[in-house]
Amino acid sequence: MYPALAVARALRDARPGLELSYVGGVRGLERRIVGDELPYHQLVVRSLRSGGRDVHLVLDPLRLAASVPQAAALLARLRPSALFTTGGYLGIPLVLAARAARIPSVVWEGNVIPGRATRAVGRLATRVAVSFPPTLEAFPGKAFVSGTPIRSFAGVTRDKARANLGVAPDERLLLAFGGSQAVARLSAAVFAALPQLLEDWRVLHLVGEAGMPDAQAVAASLPRTLRDRYRALPFLTDGMTDALVAADLVLGRAGSSTCAEVAAVGVASILVPYPFAGAHQRANAAWLADQGAALQISDAELDASRLLTEVTRLRDDERRGAMASAARGLARPDAAARIAAELLALSEGRATGAMA
Repeated sequence: MYPALAVARALRDARPGLELSYVGGVRGLERRIVGDELPYHQLVVRSLRSGGRDVHLVLDPLRLAASVPQAAALLARLRPSALFTTGGYLGIPLVLAARAARIPSVVWEGNVIPGRATRAVGRLATRVAVSFPPTLEAFPGKAFVSGTPIRSFAGVTRDKARANLGVAPDERLLLAFGGSQAVARLSAAVFAALPQLLEDWRVLHLVGEAGMPDAQAVAASLPRTLRDRYRALPFLTDGMTDALVAADLVLGRAGSSTCAEVAAVGVASILVPYPFAGAHQRANAAWLADQGAALQISDAELDASRLLTEVTRLRDDERRGAMASAARGLARPDAAARIAAELLALSEGRATGAMA
């Protein structure tokens, strides 16, 4: 959702009068996040599929089949000049309908290893935008490296961001969050390590709604001298920009957006790939780690002891600075604008400017 909205904003920046629409699946979160920003249309297919064996194992293929004629009817009514999708199962009926109607399409793949649905959609799409150079091999002849469309950090200074969060210039800030994937493992390690962590770091911890009771209990158990150095929140929306810019070290999952944002900001990170997403996040984290831009720890290996060991090593400003510099060198903060330019070129029948 967020990469798609970033591209929509880049399109409007490039062409203020452009008419845009958002097509979502059966997932209440989408409509709430898109809000009034774009006209919203919904297909019967679910945006995300379940990993387990449940009723949806039977219903999802039926919803997918029903979504193909629904998508065709929607595109016939809207008559778009181009289609952009962030892949997944929602992209299948849309790209199929667009191909049948001769509407050019761009699909974006944010992981080093493409998912099965995006591989299928990518074969049908006009062009494929990818976040990581190794992914080009999966889509020969039609892919280009765009990077990951992310929120804008323009105009956000470190001094102002730290002041907004109450972080003094001489303090080190550890930002811990799990993205949209389960945060229990990360939170457990942080909770157990907190008394030692807070001796050297101020900690901003995003725990999700379900994690707030535990976070509040842990905070109450801390020595009074350390309590004000720990701040737990369920999540951050606009404040996440300040948090990333202000941070000296990030502990998080290895989703495409997290990888792109730590690079765009130029901050050292400890990435703990979500273990139940195939090899996607492991490959993302490994690619950054191989470039010296992050430290990778497997989910099974993350506990308080390992966290303290690595965070203590990264207390060294020079070591952390080298990692941050390597991350900054991989940044593609103009990803949304690159994809927007490709979409505009395709919609107008011009030669595309993005190169593989």
